[in-house]
Amino acid sequence: MRFLRRSLVGIFLLSVTLALMAWAGNMVRGAVTERMAQEPRSFPQRERVFAVNVVTLEPQTIAPIMTVFGELQSQRSLDLRSPVGGTVLEADVNLTEGALVKAGQVIAQIDPFEAQSALDRVRADLQDAQAELRDAERGLALNEDELVAAQSQATLRAAALTRARDLQTRGVGTAAAVETAELAASASDAAVLSRRQSVAQAEARLDQATTRLARAEITLSEAERTLANTRVTADFDGALSDVGVIPGGRITANERIAQLIDPNALEVSFRVSTSQYARLLDGAGDLLNAPISVGLDVSGVDLIATGQITRESAAVGEGQTGRLLFARLEGSGGFRPGDFVTVRIEEPVLNRVAQVPATAVAADGTVLVVGEEDRLSLEQVELLRRQGDDVIITVRGLAGETIVAERSPLLGAGIKVDPIRPGQADEAPAEPEMVTLDPERKAKIVAFVEASRMPDDAKARILSQLDADEIPVATVNRIEGRMGG
Repeated sequence: MRFLRRSLVGIFLLSVTLALMAWAGNMVRGAVTERMAQEPRSFPQRERVFAVNVVTLEPQTIAPIMTVFGELQSQRSLDLRSPVGGTVLEADVNLTEGALVKAGQVIAQIDPFEAQSALDRVRADLQDAQAELRDAERGLALNEDELVAAQSQATLRAAALTRARDLQTRGVGTAAAVETAELAASASDAAVLSRRQSVAQAEARLDQATTRLARAEITLSEAERTLANTRVTADFDGALSDVGVIPGGRITANERIAQLIDPNALEVSFRVSTSQYARLLDGAGDLLNAPISVGLDVSGVDLIATGQITRESAAVGEGQTGRLLFARLEGSGGFRPGDFVTVRIEEPVLNRVAQVPATAVAADGTVLVVGEEDRLSLEQVELLRRQGDDVIITVRGLAGETIVAERSPLLGAGIKVDPIRPGQADEAPAEPEMVTLDPERKAKIVAFVEASRMPDDAKARILSQLDADEIPVATVNRIEGRMGG
């Protein structure tokens, strides 16, 4: 009896177990069927919008600035050399590197003993020449007087001969008297010729004395110049450089003592490329006298001087390219010859152009224009100049249009953007819109955030916002958008 009872209990329990398993399997099958019958879960799709910096193309008249590098040099520089050799007796206290001297200031004094002795000898020779000239003048005067006396005597002898012949014609005179008169007249003529020779010799002596005096005067001038050359002076106001002489030293003729440089008469030489040179020509092909500015960075303080282009080199030079230009500087205080400076040249103005960041123009010369609904489109422009981090482009039909200032590979035609205009980024951000959620809605959002796979730091930040009484609307919309409702 006990066996039958236990058997029936076991069969009953087995039947209950099978019934429960069948019921559980039916519930699982129903749930799966219901889940598969539901529509797929979908999330709202949003277009990605990029925030970009933009600039507006406003037609302007711009004078481009060409930047090159050059070297300063003095327009007036002179090597101070001594035409004569000798010992340096004295030297000016300013005969040092960089010292300033005035025009006419004696820089060095060479031993003048030999030059002074030569000058004294020449002066003595000059006195001899002057005495010889005076003696020749007196001799010429005496010979001229003797010639006059001989001519007078010859005239008298000729008159006596005429009378003797007249008497002979009348039968009063004799032939002997006539012959005697003829001999006397001939002798007087010979005396006149002799006196003329003496006068000619006296004139030749006078000419020789005059020439000797002229030579003595020339020699005197040379000796005085040699003596003056023993004093080396400055020809103009300037500064000394490359000084190589000290008192007591001996120098040879034409040896350089120092170099005199005018630091106020500076010019800058700089080389430009052929294309840059072409932009500095006028309509006739002549070089423009374009204004320039020269800058030199000295311990963070910029020295600035202005000037004007004056000329260009006559030849390009072997192994060189472009053109070598020269510009005269005005107000070049602080600059020195040899300084390596930055030269900024003002080019002729360009009309109806715009200056934009270089990042706004692609390599193919296109820009991204912000059009209707803040969507981008490609437009072609002409790049005229580069100005540091900016470029100058033609405006043409894009006047007043807004373009992207900083392009990136993510931007292209048709993409929607959020334009950020200059000065807009500096404005204070507006306060975010807040909303108060009911407990049930907040609980659903908190449960979704806690079950999500977002990073822990982001999850903690969002949960801290959800703990507040008011929550930003943007945060709520973003989370509910991910929840799908």
